[in-house]
Amino acid sequence: MKVVAFARKELGTGASRRQRNAGLTPGIVYGGEAAPVNISLDANALFYALKKEAFHSSILDLEVEGKVEKVLLRDFQMHAYKQQVLHADFQRVDAKQKIHTKVPLHFINAEISPAVKLSSAVISHVATELDISCLPADLPEFIEIDLANLEAGNSIHLADIKLPKGVSAVQHGGEENPTIATAAVPAGTVSAEDAAAEGDAEKK
Repeated sequence: MKVVAFARKELGTGASRRQRNAGLTPGIVYGGEAAPVNISLDANALFYALKKEAFHSSILDLEVEGKVEKVLLRDFQMHAYKQQVLHADFQRVDAKQKIHTKVPLHFINAEISPAVKLSSAVISHVATELDISCLPADLPEFIEIDLANLEAGNSIHLADIKLPKGVSAVQHGGEENPTIATAAVPAGTVSAEDAAAEGDAEKK
């Protein structure tokens, strides 16, 4: 995904305000051996790019004055009530060095799982993204969590997930095997199996 930016020479609060009034968003590129570079981006284009999931979890081609660098979006600030991006931070990436970032989780096959089909369970997504470490070339846009075999009362944990090649999870807080999703039957819900059993009992 390509992002076009412009070198920003005027710095300070007043200059940033003038940039925003002109339809630009101030930003910065940092990391690697090169010095940080202050940039400006088209505010409207950036606002809509931020709506795309891949923009947050992909290596981006950032072009500044004809020079293209590989970067990751690291942070951005939104206006408190306007649809306006106030600032954006990008970090350079080295193809030979591992990066640490978050990628979204995509949950699939919930509707065919025993938890939903047989027990009318509610599946809760305990985590919606995962901290990972990998080389830039191995960075996935997202990681799929297959719920096809999830049964009511059970959970899917980090150890149950097959991570893409070259990708490892970065764990926090000492929790060795955090929960990713759970399946619970709401109080008062009768599962398909229970209903069938009750029907058989009534026939007898």
